[in-house]
Amino acid sequence: MSRFLEQMARASAARVPTDRTGIRQAAKDAPPAPPLDLGRFGVIAEVKWASPSEGALTASPADQKAATARKAALYAQAGAAAISVLTEPSRFHGHMGLLLAAAAASTVPVMRKDFLVDPAQLFEARAAGAGGALLIARMLPGGLLGEMLDAASEAGLWVLLEAFDAADLRRIAALPRRADVLAGLNCRDLQTLQIDPDRFTALAPLRPAGRPTIAESGMATPADAASAARLGYRGALVGSALMKAASPAALLAEMLDAGRKACSSRSVA
Repeated sequence: MSRFLEQMARASAARVPTDRTGIRQAAKDAPPAPPLDLGRFGVIAEVKWASPSEGALTASPADQKAATARKAALYAQAGAAAISVLTEPSRFHGHMGLLLAAAAASTVPVMRKDFLVDPAQLFEARAAGAGGALLIARMLPGGLLGEMLDAASEAGLWVLLEAFDAADLRRIAALPRRADVLAGLNCRDLQTLQIDPDRFTALAPLRPAGRPTIAESGMATPADAASAARLGYRGALVGSALMKAASPAALLAEMLDAGRKACSSRSVA
């Protein structure tokens, strides 16, 4: 595991809810989240106010929760399949309040994106209104990955299970197939934090069979969405580009259109 992920894992472990019984019950009592529907090609639109590689992505709003709610509503109206919300505080300027705000404002499911290392964090996400959660395969060694997937299923969350390389993808492919687990391929180099779009092409043959795979990081233009769709990816997770766009709704609509047209062309071919 990279030094960056090790740091994030330690910080995440310090944020695990202590009232495990209470948070589990709160998840059970939470209203159902909207279902995830990727269609032919879907975009998971991300609300994040900063990233380790770029720092602040936009001017910090006076009311971050209200701004997150507006972004989530806008993305949903523009056709996003889901809204990803960063809850990591130190490097991404996120917190659980943002997840709550997005879930209340969105008509599509929200996904908690963080460096989750404990099942209690999944129940915490569901209690806050999330319909899904991102898990990083490499951060969950041995049987912990299975425990986390079982907890997500119990909580009623779908999972975007993130891979960074061939070994991660092979591990995901070896898991029992379950309808509530998507695969994600992140093309970011964990040592430099720079993106390497060529990974989408090089690793496309290793996409887990029968499991929709989402292209993550470096998705910034309609051409990027079309390229991912032609390679067989079922969607893209788009964050920084939307946060910095002058018209995020227009960019999202254009990426969806490009991805779906590429899917149609691929099917015909």
